[in-house]
Amino acid sequence: MKIVLFANTDWFLYNFKLSLAKALRARGDEVVLLSPPGEYGPRLREMGFRWEPLPVSRSGINPLAELAAIRRVEALYRDVRPDVVHHFTIKCVIYGSLAARRVGIRRIVNSVTGLGFALLADTLKARCIRPVVLALYRLALRNTQVVFQNADNRDTLAAKGVLARSKVHVIAGDGVDSAYFVPPQSEGQQLVVLMMARLLYPKGIREFVEAARRVRSTMPQVRFLLAGEPDPGNPESVDAATLAAWKAEGVVEFLGHRSDVLALNQTCSVAVLASTQGEGIPRSLLEAAACRRALVATNVPGCRALVVDGQTGLLVPPCDSGALSEAILRLLKDAALRARLGLAARELVEQRFSDQCITGQTFAVYDAAANA
Repeated sequence: MKIVLFANTDWFLYNFKLSLAKALRARGDEVVLLSPPGEYGPRLREMGFRWEPLPVSRSGINPLAELAAIRRVEALYRDVRPDVVHHFTIKCVIYGSLAARRVGIRRIVNSVTGLGFALLADTLKARCIRPVVLALYRLALRNTQVVFQNADNRDTLAAKGVLARSKVHVIAGDGVDSAYFVPPQSEGQQLVVLMMARLLYPKGIREFVEAARRVRSTMPQVRFLLAGEPDPGNPESVDAATLAAWKAEGVVEFLGHRSDVLALNQTCSVAVLASTQGEGIPRSLLEAAACRRALVATNVPGCRALVVDGQTGLLVPPCDSGALSEAILRLLKDAALRARLGLAARELVEQRFSDQCITGQTFAVYDAAANA
């Protein structure tokens, strides 16, 4: 089969869908990768994939510009003539599904990797566009295979009447290469707390900084690392003035974008994600768990699918920096507990979240689309 994978950034394709693309190619399928242009598209081409740049604004809402974007997707689909199209993130799901129907493609797979700004945020802009997004979701998801990363997100959209005419699947995340992300050969002596996330307020950046203040007031030797960059295309990105003030304060080391993800995970003592609104299945926690790290996360959709409180990590309420700091302190002071939770987290990844598990389930969805 010829299969298109369409996402809103080439970074997403490279970091989250590369293992799927490789597995499809290995079984003999032709893979076409589609995204707005960026630095990762050429890397995908260097790996032998067909990558096509397609300009789509992530945050634009001008009707004429958005209609033009749908027309561009439609034109590319006419040229590529895929057997199956697989869309990721809200705009790609909506625009890709509308374009696919217009050119006669009936085998459509849509992944809802998270509910996103329009459905989760409480800003005026989010409240204004929410009814429009839900109406477009109802239209786009009709008679398609819809994949969620957790049951919470599935149930939320189902309650809004969006999925009445869809074939729904739950596949737990994007998968992680458990042969690459492995525990270190020996544990370091320094205590390090790591969070990897885009610098968006809903990721819990503010809460992480406050937790660092509290922990370091009693354990000043602990290093707090935050790997990630602001996202100018997202209205909830941390503003420049706040970020500059945090950097000047120095309780957290802001690392920016890092490619040495394995080394960072193997070096840390505790991995944190303080999301306030929920996730699909957070890749940063999957990679840390595969490295046998103890996890602290908020009790929100996505995080709680991986972090089972007291078994594979510790869960805390969202937006509660006090509880977050207490959980981090508990793990920092108890090496045996860190080891026990980290071992259980690694075992859970191998059983449910490895690339092989996720790829096999995704293939089954493609087969369902082909036979529908």
